Amino acid sequence: MSNLIIFDTSVFIDHLRTACHQDRIDAISGLIRTSSVVLAELWRGATKPAEISFLKDLERNHPVLTPTEKNWLESGQILGKIRADKGYSADKLRDLHFDVLIALSARTHGARLITSNRGDFEMIREYREFVLDVW
Repeated sequence: MSNLIIFDTSVFIDHLRTACHQDRIDAISGLIRTSSVVLAELWRGATKPAEISFLKDLERNHPVLTPTEKNWLESGQILGKIRADKGYSADKLRDLHFDVLIALSARTHGARLITSNRGDFEMIREYREFVLDVW
């Protein structure tokens, strides 16, 4: 088992809004890596100087992991299965796509994915196993 850790977007959003995970983040044991997908999601919504500064620090201080070609192709296959099994709308599948990519990237690198988005990631794990920690 690797000691790599990837934080999902939801943890950083919670952190930026309320700092509710500060003690857990400070106490984390392992090598933190940042998903390029998470960074893209965060940059899309960053408006305040503190948020922009946080993102720049995140990029500078933690190596960035990017989904591979295989991850992209597999994400489409998984989303097709989810659509067939659960009947989700195109909008819901679009919303899930980045989460599937984050999960597959974590799996590829043997990283533990930490999220506060229990529902979506536990559902994704029904289709591909990966190490998940829900805060």
